[in-house]
Amino acid sequence: MPWSRPTRVATAHPPPTTDERAERNGCEDGAVTEAAIARYPAPPVIRAADVGAKVILVWMLLGAVIDPEGTNLQDKAAEARAIGYPMLAFAVPAIWLWAWKDRASFPWLADLMITITCFSDILGNRMDLYDRIVWFDDLMHFVNTGLIAGAVVLLTLHRSTGLLRVIERALAVGATGAIAWELAEYVAFIRGGTEREFAYTDTLGDLTLGVLGSLVTALVIHALWQRGRLAATAPQLERASV
Repeated sequence: MPWSRPTRVATAHPPPTTDERAERNGCEDGAVTEAAIARYPAPPVIRAADVGAKVILVWMLLGAVIDPEGTNLQDKAAEARAIGYPMLAFAVPAIWLWAWKDRASFPWLADLMITITCFSDILGNRMDLYDRIVWFDDLMHFVNTGLIAGAVVLLTLHRSTGLLRVIERALAVGATGAIAWELAEYVAFIRGGTEREFAYTDTLGDLTLGVLGSLVTALVIHALWQRGRLAATAPQLERASV
């Protein structure tokens, strides 16, 4: 019987699934795909404080709109605060849902820092601390401007960033925020009011305190980064470093 070449039977293989392709690509790159997704457990104390501050903030703002005199916000732009503060306090959650949710856990600390700035101002007015304590307004400009600047630093700079760049970012955000606040304050309740006589001196002091608060916050954040702290505060930035 003459020799004949064996016949090859073509076997059809189903196309790889999405998970199989992702696993194959991860192996070829020498890394697991999940390693590029930064997920950290939510810190319970910070998460509780953040959520609680947001809930109380909304409640106090509703009270300020309904009864501005009873909340010590009469002629102090209660309506503008009721619009602007929720937009600021919920900015990070909105950005996270839109751009970071699929690749990073929620940046709780930075979000809390921003929420505190709105919360402390409304609470200070409600407790009449601005009128009862002479230096309370100065404290708020120093602390709250620093918190805003620090939150932006944590959200936009990796923990390996050098000190000068951290200071630059903090001062840019802090100075801009302080100027914007003073402009809004002037338009809302200083222009044409009884405080106009002392507005110039007060504005210069507030701007100086805001810049100093931003500088101090930048130094503190960088020092903590150097000590290995705050490693999980900006998970959305970890992917680029993998």
